[in-house]
Amino acid sequence: MVKLDEKVEEAINELFSTDKPWVTIVWDDPVNLMTYVTYVLMELFGYTKEKAHELMMKVHTEGKAVVSTGSREEMEHDVARLHEYGLWATLQRGDQAL
Repeated sequence: MVKLDEKVEEAINELFSTDKPWVTIVWDDPVNLMTYVTYVLMELFGYTKEKAHELMMKVHTEGKAVVSTGSREEMEHDVARLHEYGLWATLQRGDQAL
């Protein structure tokens, strides 16, 4: 069995730790209309029209917005669903976001 350096093992454990939340980020793009992005956020995440509009405006003005938080697997699912609707989305560790 290979003995890992303590720091390497610690880094690997931190990367795959399930106790730290992950986030889904929607990025601004030149293709989708603002009304469409608002609709998608309402449809996929159940946001009110006001909350979805607020997040869409953040995407539009700041270039990105966090739209959901949870486990890595949940965020991978959210990113895939957003891609199905044609939005540009990624996931990353919550402690590294924005």
